[in-house]
Amino acid sequence: MSLTGKIFKGIGGFYYVHTSEGDYECRAKGVFRNRNEKPVVGDMAEIEPKEDSEKQRQGNVIRILPRKNLLVRPEVSNVDQAVIVVSLKDPAPNLNMLDRFLINMEQLEIPVIIFFNKSDLVSDSREEAEEMRIVRIYQSIGYKTLVLNTRTNQYLPDILKILEGKTSVLSGPSGVGKSTLTNMIHPEAKMETGEISRKIKRGRNTTRHAEFFYIGDHTYILDTPGFTSLYVREIPSDRLMYYYPEFESYRTKCRFHNCVHIGEKDCAVKRAVQEGEISEERYASYVQLYQELKEQEQHY
Repeated sequence: MSLTGKIFKGIGGFYYVHTSEGDYECRAKGVFRNRNEKPVVGDMAEIEPKEDSEKQRQGNVIRILPRKNLLVRPEVSNVDQAVIVVSLKDPAPNLNMLDRFLINMEQLEIPVIIFFNKSDLVSDSREEAEEMRIVRIYQSIGYKTLVLNTRTNQYLPDILKILEGKTSVLSGPSGVGKSTLTNMIHPEAKMETGEISRKIKRGRNTTRHAEFFYIGDHTYILDTPGFTSLYVREIPSDRLMYYYPEFESYRTKCRFHNCVHIGEKDCAVKRAVQEGEISEERYASYVQLYQELKEQEQHY
């Protein structure tokens, strides 16, 4: 009798599948190699349990159910939402990197929630006003946000409510508090990661495997390695403007219908930036990304 479950971890040729009957350690059948396919973490899989396994539940992955999406870095599938963690201080928020991440997720049609962390480090009213201005930039263009401090559990109920019933990936630059957040949500995560590191005799910092932690009913979370750069690809430069929703109400008021809001005269978007209706940071991010895309186009 076969079972269906979610692959929550893949390491060393083994796939660990969470089912209604418990967790199974599985190998992939040879048919996947013949098709040049492989299961990935996040896949819903049909498995065939082994009847003679004694130490733990074992089986074989025999079929992968259709995926609704697939991320490349890390390679995981069937993601319901992405949570990007941004620190308000130490390190300072990198809004250009945040915008790149938002565009990447928009391309995959994956909803994003932004967690602004380390609110406890904002020390005075001037800093607080500046950081809240940044938060409001993203709230005003439609993103769900949460300002929190992972040094205390007081925000845990709000976090769990956002994650409930979803398969979520946590992303963000190194040092913003993703691992602390993961351990707050799922205290066993640190212990489980350590056990895997010892098993394969590699240091924890050099172990890079994707693993979804089971939080509750249909609720999984994955902490991705910290990233230092993101490249936006496969978007024509003249289409980039559509990934900046705050441009839309001004775009149609530009003098020229093919305005890309960079060097043109009588541009309603640039005027909105000058008048403080569109944030300077977001516009600067747009200009930088536009120029990168133009350079890519010139090389191909």
